[in-house]
Amino acid sequence: MYNTTTRRGLLRAGAGAGLALAAPSIVRAQGSVAVAWPTKPITIVVNFPAGGLTDGIARAFSQHVTQATGQQVMIDNKPGASGNIGAALVSRAPADGTVFLHTVSSTLVQNRVMFKTLGFDPDKDLTIISGTSSGVLPVVVHKSVPATNLKEFIDYAKKNKVNFGSWALGSSAHIFAQALNEKYGLTIEVVTYKGETPMWQDMGAGSLQAAMGSVQAMNALLIKGDVRGIAAPSAVRAKRLPDLPTSREQGFTDDVFTVRGWLALAAPAATPKEIVKRMSDLWVAAADSEPGRKMMDSFDLTEKPMPHEAVTKDYEVLKATVIPRIVALGLKPQ
Repeated sequence: MYNTTTRRGLLRAGAGAGLALAAPSIVRAQGSVAVAWPTKPITIVVNFPAGGLTDGIARAFSQHVTQATGQQVMIDNKPGASGNIGAALVSRAPADGTVFLHTVSSTLVQNRVMFKTLGFDPDKDLTIISGTSSGVLPVVVHKSVPATNLKEFIDYAKKNKVNFGSWALGSSAHIFAQALNEKYGLTIEVVTYKGETPMWQDMGAGSLQAAMGSVQAMNALLIKGDVRGIAAPSAVRAKRLPDLPTSREQGFTDDVFTVRGWLALAAPAATPKEIVKRMSDLWVAAADSEPGRKMMDSFDLTEKPMPHEAVTKDYEVLKATVIPRIVALGLKPQ
């Protein structure tokens, strides 16, 4: 898919290579041949639809990569199977620094428990290059639901049918809703989507009574008054929703109600270390670029992306923390 060559593509690659001479690049000695990176356009596969947090950050940060290297970066949205389709595609791509994956941590962590077959091995087939905190993902209810906090929502769910939107199977939203079911004897039905955009469309139409996701993606509904925040399931309040208490502030102190995750930039596992290091540096620096800062602000993100070594360590922490929670909640693989 990514090796198709056209005359136009060759001309563009040639022009890009000329630009790359003036831009920072990696040169590795392979025998007597010097190989620079990048010398060809780069594709970043986003395994969720356009319009959500994962897609927005990828598009903004890729602008910095283009400016810094002189090579075009193309975003290719490949949603489906809670991110597995796009991730599997990248896992089989050439490990030459031309194809990357931008995904959510649940694709790499939760999905291994939620699916019997992924189509790839997160630990063996991919290398995580950088991780950008997903920030605060508020829980909101449709305006028709008379709840202003988590306790009132639980009381409502005990007496009424509730559909809870999740952008992927096994996502933080899915775990949060299932934790409410398990701990309070509820029967909330988790409705799984291919990403945030279709989820919020249904939320606006009133098909969902509750959902959880990024502030920017739900912003239009907040402005119109179609949804109302009831909790910030995080360690801190959302900067753009300063009056919305965290779950812990509302007395829900179990760790399952304080969710954490990040957006992962990854590459095929055999990608050379020099390219991994260079792309990691570019991705971290992208947060300080003009398009990066604007996108970070719009999604209420304040933490800088983790470089390769840091995110690799945190990946192990996340697996050790989240996977036992899923097992404890009795979520069965599909």
